[in-house]
Amino acid sequence: MSASGPAPRLTRSIYDKKIAGICGGIAQYLAVDPTFVRLIWLVAIVCFPPLGYIAAWIVVPKEAPWLASPFESGLPQPQR
Repeated sequence: MSASGPAPRLTRSIYDKKIAGICGGIAQYLAVDPTFVRLIWLVAIVCFPPLGYIAAWIVVPKEAPWLASPFESGLPQPQR
């Protein structure tokens, strides 16, 4: 078993975000479509208060731009 790089780390996405990048970061970490994560989060917010999102916004660190690779994750590159 050989490692191809560092272990994935949960971070807030700086490329795929609507509010704070929590769902985009979870989607990158789990390698799933961000829309799927956002739909699951929407159902959770209806059933529970949005305190989990606010707590995650505070606890989960923001993705470092120099460590981010939008090409590897399949995300579009930000416009400059």
